[in-house]
Amino acid sequence: MFTVRCIWGISAKKLTPLPVWRRQIKPQSRMSSSARPVAAVCQLTVTQDKEANFSACERLVEEAKERGACMVFLPENFDYIGSSPEETLSLCESLTGETISRYTRLARTLDVWLSLGGFHERGHDWESDRRIYNTHLIINNKGDVVSVYRKSHLFDVELPEKGVSLKESAFTIPGPSLVPPVQTPIGKVGLATCYDLRFPELSLALRRRGAEVLTYPSAFTVATGAAHWEVLLRARAIENQCFVLAAAQVGRHGERRRSYGHALAVDPWGEVLADCGGEGPGVALVEIDLEKVGSTRRNMPVQRHRRDSGFYRGLQEA
Repeated sequence: MFTVRCIWGISAKKLTPLPVWRRQIKPQSRMSSSARPVAAVCQLTVTQDKEANFSACERLVEEAKERGACMVFLPENFDYIGSSPEETLSLCESLTGETISRYTRLARTLDVWLSLGGFHERGHDWESDRRIYNTHLIINNKGDVVSVYRKSHLFDVELPEKGVSLKESAFTIPGPSLVPPVQTPIGKVGLATCYDLRFPELSLALRRRGAEVLTYPSAFTVATGAAHWEVLLRARAIENQCFVLAAAQVGRHGERRRSYGHALAVDPWGEVLADCGGEGPGVALVEIDLEKVGSTRRNMPVQRHRRDSGFYRGLQEA
């Protein structure tokens, strides 16, 4: 049996080793005798303390690398979560700032790829409008930034009966475009961020460009996470026949904000391979068997069965 490992106990404020959680899953067939690549999906509880947040992320990445991961996925807002819009804006940086420089050095030092989902990036007109992007980066094991995606769909939601009130567009610019999937040691990875999960058109576009793994670094609210998080991730995996890796924020970030957690890894059949739970920070390690992608697509060739785009627009035009 292959064992999925979820190690808890690394937070932005306190680094405390806790017991290791293990869940056994059915073994998958191998393409060859060589080992399959391992991905690490992280769960964090960040605050406005950028230094403490980096220390927590660094410890998780080191732990993942020691346990065999070649690519590590961090959640949305891995750099910080501000206590107010004003504080959020005051802490943001450019892609050439100290925060991203530290992560490029970390990737190079540890010889590991990083997915950094949800960096608070100063917008192109920062000096005049004080607005930011929610930016997802891929850094290779040489420390090079190889892909930059800016979140397309912004979370402007009012759910008074559930205590949810967020307006991301108040200070965030929607990204101008999608980016092609990037070749990594675990396969071709398609980039999205959090609320993008609710828009299947985005994942389908990435699938058409060859994505084998979809990633949704997130900071879901407790209310929306409990209702929709797992079912949406499994749906994106099933309909695109891809692995889905979703790093997550968990717990309380201050007086006004709390995140759902349950960082997940899902296979192309929709089976949940790992779940970090809703209690605290940690990391789950999963093997990525690309033969599972290939066999799922061969046995149920959904992409080949899909009609041309004009067919689906016909109802709208009518």
